[in-house]
Amino acid sequence: MSVNKVILVGNVGRDPEVRYLNGNGAQDAQAKVATFTLATSERYRDRSGETRENTEWHNIVAWRQTADVCERFVKKGTQLYIEGKLRTRSYSDAQGVKKYTTEIVVDTLQLLGRRDETQQGYQQPAYQQPAYQPQPAQRPAPQPQQNTSSAPIDLSLGESGTDDLPF
Repeated sequence: MSVNKVILVGNVGRDPEVRYLNGNGAQDAQAKVATFTLATSERYRDRSGETRENTEWHNIVAWRQTADVCERFVKKGTQLYIEGKLRTRSYSDAQGVKKYTTEIVVDTLQLLGRRDETQQGYQQPAYQQPAYQPQPAQRPAPQPQQNTSSAPIDLSLGESGTDDLPF
């Protein structure tokens, strides 16, 4: 058994590039693919106590409906949650040199962060109710007891100077 799973949370480095590929069947006549980069950052303190940041750039590839979502809503700077598979492929550049690239092929994509009002299809909610709101108990409040006797109350600690309470 083997597992090829990648989970990333990061910010988009450039607007997605969307292309249409001709398929070899009627069903895949126009397959859509979106490619973009995603930055993930890690902060840590070095031995001298200074804060360092290491940014890793990932090549992201989204197909079909996920590519539609990317085309409509993903822009440079958008924060995303991505689940996918790691793929390495080779290609030849313009000079005929064989090159390799590693990509994350998206299975699940989720937009994170606040929704930008300038993006089409998004509207800021005026109010969002919390998911859980505890209800107050429905018992009547206890009435304070009043001392109706006119005799004074003895608050002394007794002969030993200590009270006899267990705590």
